[in-house]
Amino acid sequence: MIVPRLIERKRSGERLEEKEWHDLIGAYARGEVPDYQMSALLMAIYFRGLDRGETNALTDSMIESGGRLDLSHLTVPRIDKHSTGGVGDKVSLILAPLISALGVAVPMMSGRGLGHTGGTLDKLESIPGFRTDISLDAAAKQIESIGCALIGQTDEIAPADRKLYALRDATATVEVVQLIAASIMSKKLAEGLTGLVLDVKEGSGAFVPDAERSAKLARAMIQLGADRGCPVVALQTAMDRPLGYACGNALEVRESLDALKGHGPRDLMEVTFALGAEMLMLAEAASDGAHAWKLMHDAIATGTAVAKLEQIIDAQGGDPGIVDDPSLLPAARKIAEFTAGRDGFVVDVTPRTIGHGIIALGGGRRTMEDTIDPAVGFVITAKPGDRVSRGDVLAVIHARDDAGIKQGKRVLSEALTLGEEPGKCLELVSVRIDARGSTPWIRPEVSL
Repeated sequence: MIVPRLIERKRSGERLEEKEWHDLIGAYARGEVPDYQMSALLMAIYFRGLDRGETNALTDSMIESGGRLDLSHLTVPRIDKHSTGGVGDKVSLILAPLISALGVAVPMMSGRGLGHTGGTLDKLESIPGFRTDISLDAAAKQIESIGCALIGQTDEIAPADRKLYALRDATATVEVVQLIAASIMSKKLAEGLTGLVLDVKEGSGAFVPDAERSAKLARAMIQLGADRGCPVVALQTAMDRPLGYACGNALEVRESLDALKGHGPRDLMEVTFALGAEMLMLAEAASDGAHAWKLMHDAIATGTAVAKLEQIIDAQGGDPGIVDDPSLLPAARKIAEFTAGRDGFVVDVTPRTIGHGIIALGGGRRTMEDTIDPAVGFVITAKPGDRVSRGDVLAVIHARDDAGIKQGKRVLSEALTLGEEPGKCLELVSVRIDARGSTPWIRPEVSL
């Protein structure tokens, strides 16, 4: 294998063969190919792209660079859910225990915050003692025992992807649909899934804001799953405003607890139930969407779902006492209200500004080495379209100190726009995509 020749061919628009991808990625994972050569290849891919065969070969090569979560001995379906990222998106914290409580195994592998978007691992680790760095063997045993494990990408899983991901971030080659799809699916397929549901965000706060491009990403991941016998379904959901009220790690855990106890914000529960229904139908645990929504509603109403979360927290070293006493979660030292300066309508609540504001408060990372403050963030109860009066509380700031409160007010002044007419929003859930194509999403005729 002569790496400069591979770079030259890809630069010229040619394709690399399956064995070439296997040899190249294996050598890179072992440290035998330097970053400067791989950087050149990534830039060639950025401009020339990858065809379906190449994307498959890259995905397989990254999976083969590490271990797999062996759940083949389980007799129940194994379904995961993945979100392309957003602000206030705590759906995974609710869905994992909820779907697991309904008899489906949920091996959920999540990531940390990226850019302005929050990360499920950071949220989970705001629970005192909670560990996400458990081994594949430990995760398999936990799933066999209680039906769910919430883990991060360890060194065992797709190590080539870990190296490539960091390099893509450093070389401005992140935004290549085939590379994003291969990165996500190499980790998900290593979980030994029987099905996967994708939450593909669209709108100003999404990692991939454009609806057409986010649908292209969904189709690429669906193809990768189909080529390996793993059915994948995607829903396009709105990220033109934060989801739910809470934005910030511990605050989102608290809101997730409320949701599992039947008191979640309506928009959050709508998206959660839409995705959960797809998980249950893939698992053949529900006959249709209406049946799935009833099952989830009942699991929350009876306390089964929140009890499952308590089990998961206890199994992974966390303090299960937070379920009954959320005050055990990290709390900010300073709290202040943010009020409307005029009468009018809420026109916009800009999620990207909110996400960057959480980072400014210390609740996110500028570099992967940064330590985050899990307690800081915002609780934004104002939604686009709301009519407000001067002095009404639009949000609450949770900060480390008075300087953080001032910073939070500046962020909210920029993110929340008031005007004479109500703002318009994207549909919360708009499109369903599977291997057969795209169709408008139809809400089951049930109430939350």
